[in-house]
Amino acid sequence: MRDFWIALLLAAIVLLKLVDVIQDTGLALPVSHLAQEWALLLLSAIGCIYLIVDMRRRSKALRRLADSLSSRDAQFHTLNTQLEKAKQSHAKAVRDQFAQWELTRSEQEVAQLLLKGLSLREIAAVRETREKTVRQHASAIYAKAGVDGRHALAAWFLEDFLAESAGRA
Repeated sequence: MRDFWIALLLAAIVLLKLVDVIQDTGLALPVSHLAQEWALLLLSAIGCIYLIVDMRRRSKALRRLADSLSSRDAQFHTLNTQLEKAKQSHAKAVRDQFAQWELTRSEQEVAQLLLKGLSLREIAAVRETREKTVRQHASAIYAKAGVDGRHALAAWFLEDFLAESAGRA
């Protein structure tokens, strides 16, 4: 907006200078004075035109940037929605598998924390229980799942993703 007012001011100066030069031409003024006035008029007009052209260029660039940002926002929203659906789908698949393995509520909580990568000590702290209890739950989980340990448990849930990813490559 500031550029608009500067361009408007410059246009007013150009117009007033043009009127002044036209009036001075009718007078018997030295040629050097008229040349100076015409040069000032020309420079002011060039500055005004340059400013207007630059304002239009920046305005177009700003519109393109806004359109691009709007498009990226829409893409981000779509990806975010897809990611949220995938997370919900994965969480449901994990819950369903826990139910199929017939894990107790406590075992499910421990299994979730194991899948998140927490140590047995950290899980005990989060659940406000003893580490020995968490270790017993973990052993029961591994036995019901038919896996050897926490890495095999995590791999069990990642295997489908990796196979799907390899199929697309």
